Amino acid sequence: MPDLNKIIEDLSSLTVVEAAELSKQLEEKWGVTAMAAAAPAAAAGGAAEEAKDDFTIMLISAGDKKINVIKEVRAATSLGLKEAKDLVEGAPKEVKSGVNKKDAEEIKAKLEAAGAKVELK
Repeated sequence: MPDLNKIIEDLSSLTVVEAAELSKQLEEKWGVTAMAAAAPAAAAGGAAEEAKDDFTIMLISAGDKKINVIKEVRAATSLGLKEAKDLVEGAPKEVKSGVNKKDAEEIKAKLEAAGAKVELK
């Protein structure tokens, strides 16, 4: 078995041009490309983003019907009247986090029906 420490030492001493040439030669010898190996990793990261389970409901603005929005914020959270009012008047603010997609969309729809502008993150 080759001395791995020696190989690591030799690779560490390569210039950028030499490393690029080594990469090219290995790609030709083994019939692979460095980009092909990176692509599945990037695709896996994108898939994880799409399969997001927890959402944060952000109140961007309350709109003209603050009272209705305050009522919906109270219904969606365990906040009291003053806390809900402060949240609505302090928009943009987080209304609720760690919410599954179905519930987040329901809360968003109710807040928007009350006149608020809402985003899911």
